[in-house]
Amino acid sequence: MNSFTMLATQLNYLITDNILTEHTVCTISKYALSSVNNGGKEKRVMVVLGVDVVAPGEQVGYKIGNPTNIESKADPDSTAKPNTSAAVQPHTNSAAKKDTSNSYSSSENIPTTPIAALSPYQNRWVIKVRVTSKSPIRTWSNSRGEGKLFSMDLIDESGEIRCTAFRDQCDKFYDMIEAGNVYYISRCALKAAKKEYSTLKNNYEMTMNTDTEIVPCHEDSDDIPTLQFDFSPISQVENKEKNDILDVLGVVTTFSDTQHIVQRTTGRELVKRDVNIVDDSGVMVTVTLWGKQAEDFDGSNNPIIAIKAARVGEFNGGKSLSLFTSSVLEKDPDLPEAHRLRGWYTAGGHSETVKSLSRAGGGGGGGDFNAQLYTFQEVTDAKLGEKMNLPDSYAVVATINTIRVENSIYKACPVEGCKKKLIDQSTGVFRCEKCNKDYPNFVYRLLASMNIADATGSRWITAFNEDAEKIFGMSAQELGELKENDNDAYMQKFGEASFKRFTFNLRARSEVFQDEMRVRHTCVSVAPLNYKTHVAHLIEKISKMEHIEKVDLN
Repeated sequence: MNSFTMLATQLNYLITDNILTEHTVCTISKYALSSVNNGGKEKRVMVVLGVDVVAPGEQVGYKIGNPTNIESKADPDSTAKPNTSAAVQPHTNSAAKKDTSNSYSSSENIPTTPIAALSPYQNRWVIKVRVTSKSPIRTWSNSRGEGKLFSMDLIDESGEIRCTAFRDQCDKFYDMIEAGNVYYISRCALKAAKKEYSTLKNNYEMTMNTDTEIVPCHEDSDDIPTLQFDFSPISQVENKEKNDILDVLGVVTTFSDTQHIVQRTTGRELVKRDVNIVDDSGVMVTVTLWGKQAEDFDGSNNPIIAIKAARVGEFNGGKSLSLFTSSVLEKDPDLPEAHRLRGWYTAGGHSETVKSLSRAGGGGGGGDFNAQLYTFQEVTDAKLGEKMNLPDSYAVVATINTIRVENSIYKACPVEGCKKKLIDQSTGVFRCEKCNKDYPNFVYRLLASMNIADATGSRWITAFNEDAEKIFGMSAQELGELKENDNDAYMQKFGEASFKRFTFNLRARSEVFQDEMRVRHTCVSVAPLNYKTHVAHLIEKISKMEHIEKVDLN
């Protein structure tokens, strides 16, 4: 009897589904033995990779024989010296009959430990894993500094785990790592996984450090599995909650052109493409691809796509899916489920009437991702904002022509959350009609009316406090104090703000003013222009207009 045995992650269902219960008789068809240091003594750990139930526990009902702990029979001298490495012996049915005292040695003489046996309390290990996905390099900058990182998902027969590299390790290993290849990895730090950022079935995640070593595996690696999917029928998406994660398989029925939109919170220009997929549950859903994946995707000839870790979104009462950094998309995968789906679609599925879960315009965009980039001429042609009581959101790259000085700044209620303009009673006391109170103090707030233009036209827009502060480059309080103390400098700030170029997120809405219908354009957010992404957008538009191949800026 082995006193310390654990199931590989993919076999956990045997416990949760009550298949392996007390007194069950089973055959272990595949396992790995690992040695770990436990308080100065060697402890053997069996990681079960394959098991077949011979007789369920409820039928057996009692313990057969009188098994004893294998460690109690071990030679006392064998545990006198702690093992300095986590040597592992992979076994199959035939290997189980062989001598298990010799550590496994590959053609490169590297002993390995299963992912399932990794622990923060034992760091002398080497894992042999396949990289199932690798993220792009991401950068960050905040008050504590700046840096970059990338992450990769790893898999072996026992489970899966995420590994992240920062700064120097990012530079050292990024170009070396290729998705689909097998590597030996050692000397990474293990910590509790942040489940909100990872969909992998592991309680831990790995972080590279200065001691980390990664060696490509050039030997036969057929024993290391490839990307594993747990597909859900598309029909189940309807019952999922927003931000739920699932794997889906579907046939591409239609797909849109790429769209350039602006993220409201950061002003970044993003590229997206909506793809409609259907499966044999008779349901269709829209999947949104982002960035390079959106640009490179070709949905011609109805390919089948397998998606690992798609995120559920909601829009106008409908459901949609979108991919994020750790999601993986495979086109026409060589999977039994994909072959069956192709047979269904070819035999008649393509002509069946299906139910669509997604609403127009809701392809995973939602939230911060629904401001498509327009020119003012395109806004006019699309008649944005002209539908009564139905506002339209759009983004535009424009230059400030002029900002009205009159009434651009006002004294507002000092109560947090109340932005009401105060009535100056000329007695040193200010009254707020909304709060129905008098105050001896106030705060300055901005309400800037400005004319902005691009090469095709112009619009008068209104920018509120926070966005106006970004345009002026100073706070409303600072600007108000400048007006009190130095009016010439105050006026100069308006001149300096003119002819600046920004990406504006705007909302257009029809309203009645002096018995006339007009469209009012309000600034939702403003951000400095990202010239790199905007130039790429312009080149793509020119390429389409002139029917030329896309220019590679790299």
